[in-house]
Amino acid sequence: MTQTVPNSVLPGKQMLSEQVYTRLREAIMRGDYGPGDALKPQDLAKEQGVSLAVVREALVRVVGDGLADRLPNRGFAVPAFSDRRWQEIAEARRTVEPVVLRMSVERGDIDWEARVRAAHHRLARTPAFVPEEGEYYSAAWSEAHRVFHRTLLEGCGNPVLLETFDRMSTASELARRWSAQRTPERDGVGEHRRLEEAALARDADAAAEVLARHLTLTAAGLAGDTHGDLGTEA
Repeated sequence: MTQTVPNSVLPGKQMLSEQVYTRLREAIMRGDYGPGDALKPQDLAKEQGVSLAVVREALVRVVGDGLADRLPNRGFAVPAFSDRRWQEIAEARRTVEPVVLRMSVERGDIDWEARVRAAHHRLARTPAFVPEEGEYYSAAWSEAHRVFHRTLLEGCGNPVLLETFDRMSTASELARRWSAQRTPERDGVGEHRRLEEAALARDADAAAEVLARHLTLTAAGLAGDTHGDLGTEA
């Protein structure tokens, strides 16, 4: 007679894996694990009170998010500042997003203008740092920041281009947090204000230039170039 596995076993394992994944992702984003830090499955399993299988499943998902690397014969680790992927993502964003913003400025309607203004207002009024969330950007500010940048591009009316933005934005979130920590003197508030102003003034050239510079400074800060000379601006 074949023994069936209770229905609760698989969902229970999935739930544990989801919980470990969420905690680990938040810990990396919060800065509990810094660039290059090892993520040891045995230690994580002990800390979380779960099996190694559950931890490894969660780690594979974190790797898929670009927040960790799987190292041959060395387990898992948070990517380093110098990881080439960050500059490759930055190059892709500098190539694509200013072009999409130009389209958005040219095509966006009055409703788009209102959404841009509202998204910028929320970003400006949301605290970037909250003591209980660690030394990196708060979750609320990060979400407001993502929404503002996406709203700027939504006037383009092309869902494929917006999906491309979504993927690149998610992939670069950790690098953005590291860059901000390394360049505390940067005037991010002013940069976002100038983006809003150029977009709403329907100045496509200025908006594209401001966005390219904005993205370049993020990548440059991560690489330790505070002058923003890294890469080629759009």
